[in-house]
Amino acid sequence: MLKGIPSILTPELLKTLMEMGHSDEIVIADGNFPSGTFGKKVIRLDGHGVPEVLDAILKFFPLDPYVEKPVALMEVVPGDTVETPIWEVYRDIINKHEPKNNKIENIERFAFYERTRSAYAVIATSEAALYANIILKKGVVVE
Repeated sequence: MLKGIPSILTPELLKTLMEMGHSDEIVIADGNFPSGTFGKKVIRLDGHGVPEVLDAILKFFPLDPYVEKPVALMEVVPGDTVETPIWEVYRDIINKHEPKNNKIENIERFAFYERTRSAYAVIATSEAALYANIILKKGVVVE
């Protein structure tokens, strides 16, 4: 354990976040996402939801200021009646950590899967909300 590091950030996840470079992407996936199918590196955080993982990561992870939308969500499939209140939770968390560079895009389901194939890693959670998958594009640290 270290002071100031949320315990949800496992050693494997911290190492992965540190290894990532500018413009690399990481996916935080809900419990229904086929992480093993599309992720070249999968980090399991069973028992945790996406919001708590997102909040812990964004304490240390800069979002890319050189793209218009450094965050992506899987859009609801046309005709599906699922509500996505978790997206507002994400917006609040993102705005808390990135008050300026915080725009979000929605990506069609299969395009999201394809983008996941090139992501640096996928974090597999136990999130029960549907359409709760999110992609973060890493920026640079300028301290």
